Amino acid sequence: MVAQMELSETEIDRVFHALAAATRRDILRRTIEREQSVSALARDYDMSFAAVQKHVAVLEEARLIVKRAEGRERLVRANPEMIARARALLGRYEQLWRARIARLDDLLAEPHDTTGSGD
Repeated sequence: MVAQMELSETEIDRVFHALAAATRRDILRRTIEREQSVSALARDYDMSFAAVQKHVAVLEEARLIVKRAEGRERLVRANPEMIARARALLGRYEQLWRARIARLDDLLAEPHDTTGSGD
């Protein structure tokens, strides 16, 4: 089965919104390294537990992380599939900009008519 790689506009907006905050990027980084409880994540930030929960919810809504219950704890881990999809999107943007820069370089490298004849 081939996984869908294209993100909808709504998914793209959610991913970029989720990655816009340094705390959420850090949570994502930490959950890529290993699954962690929300309470363990919260201990390392100078904010309330509820604020960390909100950051986790934004990442979960963007599907960049997956949360599961284990007893009374909520464990969080990165979602490699969505990270791969977001990475593919960024790769397409990079290709687009590299092509534009290459075209600009080509235009700038073309010899210019300095005689003023306009031919």
